[in-house]
Amino acid sequence: MRRLLLVLVGLAVVGFGAFYLITAPKPRAAAEFAGLMPDAARGEAVFWASGCAACHAAPGSKGDALLVLAGGQAFPTGFGTFIAPNISPDPKAGIGGWDVLTFANAVMAGMTPDGAHQYPAMPYTAYTHMTPQDLVNLKAFMDTLPASAQENPEHQLSFPFSIRLSLGGWKFLFKRSDWVMNGDLTPEQTRGRYIVEAMAHCGECHTPRNALGGLVTSKWLAGAPMPDGKGKVPNITPAKLDWSDKDILVYLTTGATPEFDFVGGAMTEVVNNLSHLPTSDVQDIIAYLRAVPDIP
Repeated sequence: MRRLLLVLVGLAVVGFGAFYLITAPKPRAAAEFAGLMPDAARGEAVFWASGCAACHAAPGSKGDALLVLAGGQAFPTGFGTFIAPNISPDPKAGIGGWDVLTFANAVMAGMTPDGAHQYPAMPYTAYTHMTPQDLVNLKAFMDTLPASAQENPEHQLSFPFSIRLSLGGWKFLFKRSDWVMNGDLTPEQTRGRYIVEAMAHCGECHTPRNALGGLVTSKWLAGAPMPDGKGKVPNITPAKLDWSDKDILVYLTTGATPEFDFVGGAMTEVVNNLSHLPTSDVQDIIAYLRAVPDIP
């Protein structure tokens, strides 16, 4: 009995150790960002491509108000309602006191400044593919934006989704370091992949999720239910996206469709973001979309 007890204790210790290794936050290495010179002008393009204002501006913001990242927007999901935080340069309510590594851990590793896991409502599973230089440039631009002292409300999550420790297991299963699209891509498709998969995080809405909220990458960009369960996000693989390149370009930069209609809903914010990018970047997005697998 004593030997059996020792074996069971040993297995428990090993199991706990394995659980800790899997679920512990994994910060980015400081060396990735050492010596990189910030460029706020280039960071502005990263800001718009990454859709920061679409989630973190106050509800109903338009025009210059989109640059006040006071947070407060609510995002209902099957796991509860997530509230976008204040990420303005305010040193107390926002992220004004963060250094580059703290910012990188939040954006690319899904970690809070105190080392806890962030919920993947913030798309760090996509942002993890950003280059360190783009991350540094993004922070430099965000540091120039207006500060807001708006306090951060708590997420409205039910048990067990309110347990942050479980997110370590979620990251182990679904936070991937490789690209969804691989193979022999042209320079235009490669740039488009970087925008779509890393910065613009298009798959977060256009790809279906499993019961745990992980993206089903075998159905990449094939459409999905809206997170709040009201309506459907369309399939944008070549199997369904039959518009011409010119039609897609006009749609992504102005919101006008070939049927003489205009974009609505959350896609309005995406169009506003992409309208700030060089035309060549939007054309590269289209080149990427033409290359993804057909999924009916």
